Amino acid sequence: MNDRAPQPVDRQLPTEESRDLLALVREIAQREIRPHAAEQEEAGHFPRDVFSLLSESGLLGLPYDGEFGGGDQPYEVYLQVLEELAAARLTVGLGVSVHSLACHGLAGYGTKEQKAAHLPAMLGGGLLGAYCLSEPSSGSDAASLGTKAVRDGDDWVITGTKAWITHGGIADFYTVLARTGGEGPKGITAFLVPGDAEGLSAAAPEKKMGMKGSPTAQLHFDGVRVPDARRIGEEGQGFTIALAALDAGRLGIAACAIGIAQAALDESLAYALGRKQFNRPIADFQGLRFMLADMATKIEAGRSLYLAAARLRDAGKPFSRQAAMAKLFCTDAAMAVTTDAVQILGGYGYTADFPAERLMREAKVLQIVEGTNQIQRVVIARHLAGPESR
Repeated sequence: MNDRAPQPVDRQLPTEESRDLLALVREIAQREIRPHAAEQEEAGHFPRDVFSLLSESGLLGLPYDGEFGGGDQPYEVYLQVLEELAAARLTVGLGVSVHSLACHGLAGYGTKEQKAAHLPAMLGGGLLGAYCLSEPSSGSDAASLGTKAVRDGDDWVITGTKAWITHGGIADFYTVLARTGGEGPKGITAFLVPGDAEGLSAAAPEKKMGMKGSPTAQLHFDGVRVPDARRIGEEGQGFTIALAALDAGRLGIAACAIGIAQAALDESLAYALGRKQFNRPIADFQGLRFMLADMATKIEAGRSLYLAAARLRDAGKPFSRQAAMAKLFCTDAAMAVTTDAVQILGGYGYTADFPAERLMREAKVLQIVEGTNQIQRVVIARHLAGPESR
């Protein structure tokens, strides 16, 4: 087979510092992540050592304020870091995105005292976070969540169950959305809950099609007591905080999707150049060449879409519609590209000896997490045509 190494993506980065940063990320991915990805995914091994290394390298808090331990990097740069990490192993790229999502509420809505007390450890102190919005009966309709937080003096007592929590059971802290008031979005408040809080427990991880190395589990809150000092934002502001986090998180998912797609294209191209049939490399055949061309075009289009949305965010402009578009397009593109990669590799593509089948299984979940692609279409349509008539 062909030993052609994948060529680095030609990235348009804003500063010399960001170019050095991406070079560091590629080095870590090549040395510490990619060589172990297939074996560890098959074994269901979560690479906590890699996350510790990323934290030590300043890569877990890139888009946040340097005053509190962040990297002061624009989203335009942070998302390209996620793409590189996801191309090496989605468990890592998506894990960094989820960690960033878990930090978003406190970084954006916390008091200065709260930020000073918690963010340095969260952003660069080796901690790992998780985000708790979904519940067994509350997924796409997130505003109907039922987990309750009841005031008791200077504390809140949280009771309920969260579902589909990435890093559930292994995270050091959780950003938790709970109902403190009446029905609907205005009755929800956000809290920062320690991972070792009394009364907090995790179910066994879900058995998933892909991303076996990334634990996804239900979390049970059995009278978990949290000081009011760990409430994020105002009472009843939680759903606003959650939506703002999801807008940013959807860009993270889009970047991860393009990373997966790029890895699949690289694998397909190397195989097509090395595999010979009829005394010619199969890359010579027009049908396959056109598949490669379509795959590359989808990747470039997706990358441009998520970066355009990121630049809007960095400029302080509204980007919710563009974030939904990026998440929708990039994850659908990743599913299409990885499916084509399996086809190009033929029988080999269907075996675990090559990464194409793993990439295809991993791409599927990206069409579901942080708002299904059907929900993204709802969001986009509301921006275009206004709310649905009741």
